[in-house]
Amino acid sequence: MTMLRRMFRRNREMMTGYMFVLPWILGFLLFMAYPIYFSLNMSFNKVIISSNGIKKDFIRWNNFKYAFLSDPKYVEELLMFIKSVVFMIPIVIVFSLLVALLINQPIRFKGFFRAIFFLPVVITSGQVVKELFAQGAASVPIVERYGIIDYLQNNLDPSWSEPIISIIQQLIVILWYSGVQILIFLAGLQKVNSQIYEAASIDGASPWEIFWKITLPSIKPFILVNIIYTVVDLFTNSLNNVIDLIKVNMFQIDTGFGYATALAWIYFMVIFTILLVVVLVFGRNDDYNPRKAGR
Repeated sequence: MTMLRRMFRRNREMMTGYMFVLPWILGFLLFMAYPIYFSLNMSFNKVIISSNGIKKDFIRWNNFKYAFLSDPKYVEELLMFIKSVVFMIPIVIVFSLLVALLINQPIRFKGFFRAIFFLPVVITSGQVVKELFAQGAASVPIVERYGIIDYLQNNLDPSWSEPIISIIQQLIVILWYSGVQILIFLAGLQKVNSQIYEAASIDGASPWEIFWKITLPSIKPFILVNIIYTVVDLFTNSLNNVIDLIKVNMFQIDTGFGYATALAWIYFMVIFTILLVVVLVFGRNDDYNPRKAGR
């Protein structure tokens, strides 16, 4: 009877899980599956839109070959943006964690400060950010005042100085996009049992040791979530030159929708590869196992 109860409970939990996932599966099949297939199909064709409809000429991998071998602008913009993202992610994650640690302290008006840091996420739409960026509100004045940009241009290779300068020139905007990450870190910090901190303090642990040995390992899953969110957010925000380049190619006579779709699929595979690397690197389970330690 005990075995039957376990099997019944397991099947019931599995069916409950499937019921929660079922709306997403139906929505994907009804609204996303065919557009994804149609998009992938167009990437292998030269697409011509005329008054008679959409005409497709199957050219196999020519769009992808043209992107890598004959279109230097796309590859250049893609590589520069990837380098920029490599620098942006640590900045966003570290800034978000520091702000979350400060807000998580027993201070007054904690909810007010939380709303202040999250407010730019709500009000900074694509056009607002572009306008602020055009007016120079995204840069730090002290950087230009002391010639830091000129120093980077004169002492670094252009392949590395350009993405770093790009980050500096839009540093404020990058920090504006940290509101969601701050809330995620706050949720993780509030999950940590306060008794663990009390026990560590009684044992004589310093705040520095508590952070590295208790706080940071406890919020490791939230760090992974924030990195994934930041990667997706940076690759899809309105300041992305690669997306603008894909949009431009959509309406070019010599390239058109087929080539633009191929560029979009290359871009998707780059994002997917980066996310896969992030999950493999930061998603490993390094928790302490007393059974293994006792062997």
